[in-house]
Amino acid sequence: DIATGAARKGRAAHPTYTEVFGAALADEAAHDENVVAITAAMTGGTGLKTFAREFPARFVDVGIAEEQAVGMAAGLAFGGKKPVVALYSTFMQRAVDQMIIDVSLAEANVVFALDRAGLVGDDGPTHHGTFDMVYTRMVPHMRVLAPSDEAELVHALHTALVLPGPVALRYPRGEGAGAPLPERPEMLVEGRARVVREGDDAALLAFGRMVGQAQAAAELLAAEGMSVRVVDMRWVKPLDEEAIAAAAATGAVVTVEEGVVAGGAGQGVLEVLARQRSRARAITLGIPDAFVTQGPVSQLFADLGLDGEGIAATVRAALA
Repeated sequence: DIATGAARKGRAAHPTYTEVFGAALADEAAHDENVVAITAAMTGGTGLKTFAREFPARFVDVGIAEEQAVGMAAGLAFGGKKPVVALYSTFMQRAVDQMIIDVSLAEANVVFALDRAGLVGDDGPTHHGTFDMVYTRMVPHMRVLAPSDEAELVHALHTALVLPGPVALRYPRGEGAGAPLPERPEMLVEGRARVVREGDDAALLAFGRMVGQAQAAAELLAAEGMSVRVVDMRWVKPLDEEAIAAAAATGAVVTVEEGVVAGGAGQGVLEVLARQRSRARAITLGIPDAFVTQGPVSQLFADLGLDGEGIAATVRAALA
């Protein structure tokens, strides 16, 4: 405030993904005494303050030691608990070895809740969560969910806790899309996408909050007379191969992800198309082979061609 010098913060119109996750996890813990939360000096940042207050005996903050957090989660899983390791996507990178050897090799029932997945804005290159779809997708036994809004996040967390073995869910920093929160979480069908907009000229296969940007692109193209399908892929692994085959029957397939293209979800789609011997025109949109600078997320999306207009331009070019 210019007059007083006091810091002033605007009120968000919708709860953040972090807040939704924290409330949903506390609700799951209230119904299942085996649910345990673990973090690494990110209690507030991952939305676990409520959980820590309501279930102190089932909450552990190991300090700045992500490897210890994941190793401990494996041990608790072997003891019959359902540990949820809540970390920033960028800091989970420190514990990839534990995720592979301690958890996935043994098919331990551990949930990885990767907050701040994708672009985080002003925190810049060290905090952008652009690599998690690669380092989770590559690991055997791992399932990976990318909820597109806060309601999908509630369903994804519930699904991850019910499924046996390791599951990762990734969600962005900041305010949610305004989706109504469900009274009860639903169990998502493993590896099943959902079509959120029908279309025949091209198909946008979107992951996470890129579904919103894909819908914006489809609206722009609809005004130009083009019919574009938008698919919320939901799962990075396993991918919905039927949805991909249906997309290949249109004029072009464009994947949209908020992560690096190299080894990411889009390349997974290309692998499926290759196995299907498809001749579909396919394009992958995401983070290029470069570190992304700091800045407002909306501006970064525009710079990277990941906003509605940028995605629409890619579709126009593909169909030209």
